[in-house]
Amino acid sequence: MCSFKRSLFILILHCLQGALSNSLVELNNNGYEGIIIAIDPNVPEDQTLIQQIKDMVTQASPYLFKATGQRFYFKSVSILIPETWKTKPEYVRPKLETYKNADVLVAEPNPPGNDEPYTEQVGMCGERGDRIHFTPDFLAGKKTPQYGPQGRAFVHEWAHLRWGVFDEYNNDERFYLSKTKIEAVRCSTAITGNPRVNKCQGGSCTERPCRRNTLTGTYEKDCVFVPDRQQTAKASIMFAQSINSVVDFCTEQNHNKEAPNLQNQRCNLRSTWEVIRDSEDFKKTTPMMTQPPSPTFSLLQIGQRIVCLVLDKSGSMAIGNRLSRMNQAGKLFLLQTVEQGSWVGMVIFDSVARVQSELRQINSGADRNALTRSLPTASAGGTSICSGLRSAFTVIRKKFPTDGSEIVLLSDGEDNTISQCFNEVKQSGAIIHTVALGPSAAEELEQLSKMTGGLQTYASDQVQNNGLIDAFGALSSGNGAASHHSVQLESKGLNLQKNQWMNGTVIMDSTVGNDTLFLVTWTTQQPQILLWDPSGTRQNGFVVDVATKMAYLQIPGTAKVGIWKYSLLASSQTLTLTVTSRASSATVPPITVTSRMNKDTGKFPSPMIVYAKIHQGASPVLRASVTALIESANGKTVTLELLDNGAGADATENDGVYSRYFTAYDANGRYSVKIRALGGATVTRQRANAQQNGAMYMPGWIENGTITWNPPRPENSKTDVQDKEVCFSRTSSGGSFVASDVPKGPIPDLFPPCQITDLAAKIQGTDLINLTWTAPGDDYDQGHANKYIIRISTSILDLRDKFNESVQVNTTDLIPNEANSEEVFVFKPEGIPFENGTDLFIAIQAVDKSNLRSEISNIAQVTLFIPPPETPSLEGTSAPCPSININSTIPGTHILKVIWKWIGEMQVSLDLH
Repeated sequence: MCSFKRSLFILILHCLQGALSNSLVELNNNGYEGIIIAIDPNVPEDQTLIQQIKDMVTQASPYLFKATGQRFYFKSVSILIPETWKTKPEYVRPKLETYKNADVLVAEPNPPGNDEPYTEQVGMCGERGDRIHFTPDFLAGKKTPQYGPQGRAFVHEWAHLRWGVFDEYNNDERFYLSKTKIEAVRCSTAITGNPRVNKCQGGSCTERPCRRNTLTGTYEKDCVFVPDRQQTAKASIMFAQSINSVVDFCTEQNHNKEAPNLQNQRCNLRSTWEVIRDSEDFKKTTPMMTQPPSPTFSLLQIGQRIVCLVLDKSGSMAIGNRLSRMNQAGKLFLLQTVEQGSWVGMVIFDSVARVQSELRQINSGADRNALTRSLPTASAGGTSICSGLRSAFTVIRKKFPTDGSEIVLLSDGEDNTISQCFNEVKQSGAIIHTVALGPSAAEELEQLSKMTGGLQTYASDQVQNNGLIDAFGALSSGNGAASHHSVQLESKGLNLQKNQWMNGTVIMDSTVGNDTLFLVTWTTQQPQILLWDPSGTRQNGFVVDVATKMAYLQIPGTAKVGIWKYSLLASSQTLTLTVTSRASSATVPPITVTSRMNKDTGKFPSPMIVYAKIHQGASPVLRASVTALIESANGKTVTLELLDNGAGADATENDGVYSRYFTAYDANGRYSVKIRALGGATVTRQRANAQQNGAMYMPGWIENGTITWNPPRPENSKTDVQDKEVCFSRTSSGGSFVASDVPKGPIPDLFPPCQITDLAAKIQGTDLINLTWTAPGDDYDQGHANKYIIRISTSILDLRDKFNESVQVNTTDLIPNEANSEEVFVFKPEGIPFENGTDLFIAIQAVDKSNLRSEISNIAQVTLFIPPPETPSLEGTSAPCPSININSTIPGTHILKVIWKWIGEMQVSLDLH
C-alpha cells in the first residue's frame, strides 16, 4: 500500500511538442536573432542581473565569432522578466516569447551552492539541445575561477544547444591508458598540466602526487588534472574554455580521438568542429569580411494571460458527436484549465465567424460559468478558418494588443484558404494552439502552430481515447508559477456493453488537491456515477449537463490525500473519466513532466523518437513507469514503454529523460501522443549532480610551479530515496505529428537494429576482454536482433573507417537477447598481437533477420597493462595462485575462456606535460 506524506512532492504534467527544440532562434546574415533568456519567477528582483546578462552575451559574441572562423555572432536577445518584478517604461509585452520556448533559463541553484552551468541535451550527435541553465551567482562572476569568464562559458553551452556537440572532458574517467602511458582526458593533447590529489577535511587540505592503480594502470579515483595557467594550446572550447589561450574548437587535425569522453562516444570520434561544419547553420553561411555589430537587447515582461477560443461549428461537426465532445473539452478548459485572472473570449465559425463572447476576466466561478454558456449548440455551414482568426484578433484588440495573446483553434474540416491569412498571423504576434479533430481537418492547420510557437494536437473520433479533452487539458499557460497550472491526474475511457461497470482508482498525492475536478462524459445516456474519497465517504453533488452529456464534481477546499475510488455503470456506450487538480502548496518544488517528439513530421521509414522528461526542479526523477500511447489516423493505438537506460533512443542513463523509438507506422496522416507517468515504490529523486553537458569545473591552476586550488566541487549523494513508498500518476496530451510515405498494405521491414551506444570493455585476467552493452532490437529498440558482428583493431581509425576489413571475433555462441537487456561477452583476442602495452579497439554491429545492419557502435578501448612483479622479500611471501582454465556457461553471459594468473604489483607516479 502506498503512503501519501504531505511533504513529498507534486507532479505537474506539461506536454510540449514539435521539433527537438521549441526555440524561436533564427540565423540571419551570420547573426543569431530571437534568443530568449528568461529569468525564473522565483529569482528575487535584482536590476543588476539584467545588466549581467547583457554583459555575458556582449562578451560572448566576439569570442564566438573568432572561434567559428568569423561565421557566427549574437545579434539580438530578448530578456524575459518575471511578472512579479516592478514594471518599467522600457519593459514591453512579449509576443511569441514564453518560458516554454526560452533558450536560456536563469534560476536559483537547486540544491543551493550548485552553480554549474549546463545544457539540457537529450538528442543524438548534431541534434539541437533544449535549454541552457545559469544561476544568478554565476552571472555575477562569483564562479569565474572555476568556469572562466561568463561569455566564454556561454559559447561552450551554445555549442551544446545549437550544434549538438558534447563535452571533451570526463569527470567519471579523468585519465586513460595509451600504450601504458597515462593521459588526461582532454582535447587537444597540447594542453599541459599535472595530475594531483587534493584531500580536504574540515578546514584543511592536503596535496600530493597521484598514485597509480596497480589493477587498471591508471591513476586513483581522487586524482584530477590541474592545467597550467599559461598555455599555448588554442583548443578546445568543449574541453575547457576557461583556459586563457583556448579560442578554438578541436578540429580533425588536433582532435584527441582516443579520449574516453562523450564527444567521441556520441559523435563517432569526430571533432567538435567537424560536427559544427555539418550543421545547417554552417552550410548556409560564409565567413564575414568585417567585424559584427554588438548584440541588441529587448526587455520583455510577462503580463496577464489573454486567450480567445476559436471553435469550428461547421456541418461536419455533427459527425460522431464532435460538437458535443468539443463542448465537453471546452468546458474543462473554461472551468479548470485556464488560470484565475486570465482574460478569455470566444469566437465560433463555419463559413463566417461570429463573436460569442468578448474578452472577460476570470475572477470567479460565475465568470467561468458565463463563458461556458457561450459554447455553440448547433452545427451547420462550411469552414473558413481565416474568418475565425480575424474575428479573434478583433476581439483581442478591443482591450489589448495581440502581442503575446493566445488563440486556441479547433477545426475538423478541410479549408484550402488558410494560407491567405498566414501573414496576418505572423504580424499579429499571437500564439496559436491548434486542435485537429478527425481525419479530415485541414492539412495546413499545423503550420499555424509552427509559425507561432503554439501547441499542436490531434484528436481522433475514437471517443474512448479521450483525446479531445486531453488536448484542451494540456493548454496551461506557458508562463507563471507551476503551482497555478492545472494538473491532469487521470484520463481514461471505455466502451461498455450492457450493464457493465467501469471501475478504477485515482491517486491524490500530497501536493495536489486544490481545485480538484472529476469529469465524466458519455455518448448516449447518463451513467450511474459512484465516487468515494480515501476515507470511504461517498461523494455526491455532481453537476449534470444533459445537453453536453457530461457531469462534473468540484471538490471543495483541498482534496484528501490517498486513493479515490470510482464506479460508473452504463450500457452500450462509451464513457470517459478525467480528473484534474492544482498544487496544494506554492512552496514545494514541482515535479514536471515534459513530453515531445524529436520532430513534428515523420517520413517513413525514418523512425520517430518520443521523449518524456521527469524532473523535480533540477533533480531528475528516476525509475518511474512512463508509457506513450500513440494513435494513428486509422484509430490504431500503439503503447510504448519509455526507458531511461542510456541505450537506443535514450541518450543518457538515469537523467530523468525517458525515450523510445516509434516505428509502428500504419497510415499516413496525423498521429496523437498521450503520456502516462506512474510513480511507485521504486521511484527515487536524484540530486542535482554534475550535469552531463556543461562547462568543466576547474579544480585549480598551476602558476609558476604552484597550485592554486579552487574550492572543492559540490558533491551530492547519488540518490535521495524516498523514506516511504510514493505513489503518483499523471496523464496528458503529448501533442501530435504527421507521418508521410507510409506504404499501403503490409509494411515492409526497413527498420534495422538501433546503434549500440554504451559498449564498454575491460581487461579480465591477462588476455581476456569483457564486453558489456545494452541489446538493440530487430526494429531499432523493439524485438531482438538476429546476430552480432564484433571486430577489433589496434587502430581506432581503421576500425571506424574500415570496419568490414578489421579482425572479426568468433561470436558463434553469442545469441542476442531481447532489446534493452544487458549483454555480456568475454573473449580472447585472436589473429592480432595482444601483449603488454597493446591498445585494442572494439566495435559491434547488430544484424536483424532481414539482414539489415545497425550503425557501428561506439568504439570501446582497452590497454593491456601488466606491471612487472615486485622482488619478493624473504618474509611474508606466498606462492602464486596456479593457472586455472575454466570453460563455463552462465545464463546471459558468454564465457569462452577464463584464465587466472598471479600478477605482481608496482606503483608508478607519472606527471603529464
